[in-house]
Amino acid sequence: MVRTETPVCDFGTSAVDFALPGVDGKTWTLADCRGEKGLLVMFICNHCPYVKSIHERLVRDTRELRALGINSVAIMANDPDEYPEDSFDNMRRVAEKLDFPFPYLIDETQQVAQAYGAVCTPDFFGYNADLQLQYRGRLDASRKEPVPDARRDLFEAMQQVAETGHGPEQQIPSMGCSIKWREGAT
Repeated sequence: MVRTETPVCDFGTSAVDFALPGVDGKTWTLADCRGEKGLLVMFICNHCPYVKSIHERLVRDTRELRALGINSVAIMANDPDEYPEDSFDNMRRVAEKLDFPFPYLIDETQQVAQAYGAVCTPDFFGYNADLQLQYRGRLDASRKEPVPDARRDLFEAMQQVAETGHGPEQQIPSMGCSIKWREGAT
């Protein structure tokens, strides 16, 4: 497990279109996922301790964001041949167990993750209604252990995006396990 931080938000970058299979049996596109006020694209996986530690807060925040017009989608881009816990069947189990309120998609070719510039799990890309990047930061101050009463960085930033179309200037990078690229994928 290699710990990696996300780069600084490149404000205004357009969201990349995709068509990826979801654990629900449907193929999802960017247009299917977007909300009236924006979209949160999350690169997550099943095995990463950073992701596991935020499951409950991630579900809570994405439910609350949906009520504000911000939809969410999670994409798993790790190589499941090397990390069997990240297999499609296990993705389905995790999504059902945690009652994910968002589509959970697999990026088998890893091309979508590369196009977005995703580097770790979790890696958050928050877009406004015009699908222009406004947030590339952390969920909150937690790492592998929840921090009591931590400021909800992601939720507050995306709430601001829903209200104004713009994310905060100051953002703290997300931190997590590096994406597990297939040999020759990067």
